[in-house]
Amino acid sequence: MTAQKKGGSNPNALDRRAVVRALLEERGDLLVVTGLGSSSYDAMAAGDHPRTFFLWGAMGGAAMVGMGLALAQPKSHVAVITGDGEQLMGLGSFATIGAQKIKNLTIVVLDNAHYGETGMQSSHTGLGVDLNGVATACGFAWSTRVTDMAGVTALRARLHNPAGPGFASVQIAAQEAPRVLPPRDGVFLKTRFRQSLGLAPI
Repeated sequence: MTAQKKGGSNPNALDRRAVVRALLEERGDLLVVTGLGSSSYDAMAAGDHPRTFFLWGAMGGAAMVGMGLALAQPKSHVAVITGDGEQLMGLGSFATIGAQKIKNLTIVVLDNAHYGETGMQSSHTGLGVDLNGVATACGFAWSTRVTDMAGVTALRARLHNPAGPGFASVQIAAQEAPRVLPPRDGVFLKTRFRQSLGLAPI
């Protein structure tokens, strides 16, 4: 694993929309939870899907929502796609996920080393915080740092055979893509997701 360059943005980093589109290509029955803000816009830009649960709030909670879903649906593969800022607010979730040894869960962090939702201030990953190292120390079965589209393709395959818990940080450019907004009605999103799993609305 290569140490992340401290400070600033990586000019060779990946386009976030291309990354998420590739990860969700031919997704089949994959269950997806997206974090607050840009990662939800990225997933929506790749195409709305009833098995994507878009989080409109609860910053820092995406990994725990994914963990709960993976525990409730042990025969399904669950991917959380979120940003570095959102995940930094939920670092404690790594310890619980690692301790629970949730084999059907993968956490994917789109890391641009910035807090995109609050003005593109530098995030802690740009100041040396190593999320891959945190995941490994917390007992994740595997951790990888993705820096090219070949790595994204390999990661997509792992989402469908996670042998997790797994963690991937994908190095993306610090860019603000046009917002593609998912549905904003929380009840609608919950009901649609449950129905896609064959569960009755509540």
